[in-house]
Amino acid sequence: MSSAAAAAWWARSRIRILLPVIFLAPALFFLLSPPSSPPFFFTLPTSREESPSASGSRVIWAQRRVVEWRPCGWWRAAMPAPARRNGYIRIDCYGGLNQLRRDLCDGIAVARLLNATMVLPKFEVAAYWNESSGFADVFNVDYFIEQTRGYVEVVKDMPEEIASKEPYRVDCSKRKGHFDYVETVLPALLEHQYISLTPAMSQRRDRNPSYAKASYCQSCYNALRLNKNVETKAIELLQAIPKPFLSLHLRFEPDMVAYSRCIYTGLSSKSLSAIEAARGEDRKALTGEAARLWRNRGKCPLTPSETAFILKALGIPTDTNIYLAAGDGLMELEGFTSIYKNIYTKSSLLTHEDFEKMHGNTKAALDYYVSVNSDAYVATFFGNMDKMVTAMRTMQGHQKTLVLSRRAYANYTAVGLSGEHLAMAMWDAHREEYIMGRGSALPEQCFCEFKL
Repeated sequence: MSSAAAAAWWARSRIRILLPVIFLAPALFFLLSPPSSPPFFFTLPTSREESPSASGSRVIWAQRRVVEWRPCGWWRAAMPAPARRNGYIRIDCYGGLNQLRRDLCDGIAVARLLNATMVLPKFEVAAYWNESSGFADVFNVDYFIEQTRGYVEVVKDMPEEIASKEPYRVDCSKRKGHFDYVETVLPALLEHQYISLTPAMSQRRDRNPSYAKASYCQSCYNALRLNKNVETKAIELLQAIPKPFLSLHLRFEPDMVAYSRCIYTGLSSKSLSAIEAARGEDRKALTGEAARLWRNRGKCPLTPSETAFILKALGIPTDTNIYLAAGDGLMELEGFTSIYKNIYTKSSLLTHEDFEKMHGNTKAALDYYVSVNSDAYVATFFGNMDKMVTAMRTMQGHQKTLVLSRRAYANYTAVGLSGEHLAMAMWDAHREEYIMGRGSALPEQCFCEFKL
């Protein structure tokens, strides 16, 4: 065949020859390559960083963040209310310190929304929380009034003709979604001129007008300061903790586990008995498929030993000084203290006399203060305290803040991960949360996202 004929044949046939080669190349490469380790049959989060246990030096706090949350600028300037007020409103709050604070912050926004003058809030006596302290027993009243000026009017005293009668009670605590206070509560305020209000426990704050949002942000994050006595004791406690230190809000009390309706294996008989005693008739544990789905949704509190495992996976050294911000009755604590031994608590650092005479709210206030001002903060359950602490740490520019993922731990252990593979999965999941700023967990309209 002449060269001209060969060239013509190649021009006609090259596509038929090359196409099979192109499509078969990946398969040939796979078959001829040396065998690799067996693949996992689920999707692992991947990162270019080695796990801390593999490298021996990686720490979650050393990861470069790409996003941070900071207080928005729009609400820092006051938005004065009209001179004429529609009446007086008292916010009635119930629960532990951080539930009280949540209700108070919501109530201040409602007072501004209704253009009402606010009297000092009432903290309801709560036997469950072993509590009997009022607003002034925990917070600085004069500072609160000064910092809310220009956002909402707050007074210590009312005119005699108003103060001599009981307020008309309006309980909105069971309302959900976007509850219209103007439509439902304002008529009662205009008629009675003095009402007590329990705010809705779950509401859409983002739908409030900007002046109500600004009042919420200013009062919640700039106006609530501990009174001098409590603050002095909190500073004393903070100074007693060896530095640097991590504050850990660990939640694994019998009532909390009972309320979660989760089942745990491997707990001591003492812990199991305490959980059963706290369950009652309306907290029966879930079983079967319902229990599996519930746990995989991240609804089950981490045990102390699970918490220690995750902290190690995140590269937190086992000789770290850790302040345990927790209430009484923690179960299975030895699962944590057997690994992290440098543990400090209120009861170990304060005198017995100081500790015994404190109300529950005062103890919670000390944990709150120490956690806000700690070098790093880790929460095992994103409750009311954690929401307040993470927000205040963001206000002060403290970025070493993380909420451990119960969902990630549950899902990876459910498919059989353990040991080094589980540690790598925990590292990847939490690293992603941290570098994207989601560890701050700020759902409020008071904070804005800043890309770094």
